[in-house]
Amino acid sequence: MIAVVGSVNRDLVVRVEHHPVPGETVLGSGHEAMPGGKGANQAVAAARLGTDVVFVGRVGADEDGRDLVGEFESEGVDVGHLTVDPDAPSGIAIITVDDAGENSIVVSPGANGHVSPRDVESASAALMAATVTLLQLEIPMDAVLAAAAASGGIVILNAAPAAHLPAELLRSIDVLVVNRGELATLTGSGDPLSARSLPVPVTVVTLGADGARVVRADTGESIAAIDVTPVDTTGAGDTFCGALAAGLDDGLSLEASVRRAVVAGSLAVTAIGARSGMPTIPELEGALRVQSSQSTL
Repeated sequence: MIAVVGSVNRDLVVRVEHHPVPGETVLGSGHEAMPGGKGANQAVAAARLGTDVVFVGRVGADEDGRDLVGEFESEGVDVGHLTVDPDAPSGIAIITVDDAGENSIVVSPGANGHVSPRDVESASAALMAATVTLLQLEIPMDAVLAAAAASGGIVILNAAPAAHLPAELLRSIDVLVVNRGELATLTGSGDPLSARSLPVPVTVVTLGADGARVVRADTGESIAAIDVTPVDTTGAGDTFCGALAAGLDDGLSLEASVRRAVVAGSLAVTAIGARSGMPTIPELEGALRVQSSQSTL
């Protein structure tokens, strides 16, 4: 079982020819409301790969909150520790996606900003029983710290959005997942090998179309992505993290889990929206077979 402690949002996605610069107005070519939030996306990505997932977080007592809970339930995610907050609206994210599939995102946390150590304490039995606990940074840091401390299994921190992290948190996690920009915030360099300066056993650096790099104190392994045409990169990193956690929950090695996660993340960019391209087990296994056959040619 995986426990995810994190954010859940309603995403408003708008297609644009290019992202606006300060003071500029651009016309979009359509918009759509979709479920999102880094924590929620990661939970759904893992659930689609057949993993039991418990989610800890908050939504507002509003229509979006009711819809987001229902969408979790339709994906098979356990919402027993998803609190309805009477004092804050559900979180929202405004996302623009350009013709190259690159995105720009503004998040208003809403109820996500009220996730607290008390919420974590109420889910302590689930966190202690979980094989993997998956964390991100769209909720308050004290809740992230509490969740890492309460976890009984492997602790994965996706350090996104980029932030400087307390040493206490870094020392309490087993796997750190960052992209190059997030790594640069932590180490001053986007070079994957700079992760060796961090007090964590292993760092996985996601590299977009270049795949990922697994960095340990004395070793490093590069894992290539599959060749796809990107439509929307929103949620690719979340799909990667959910698939990574699912692989570890299935008993795979870290490197094998990263290989699966790289392929899942590649598939995620082939459709509009954070979750539209997230693969199911048959879709992921099919892509893995293609990748394997190509690598032996």
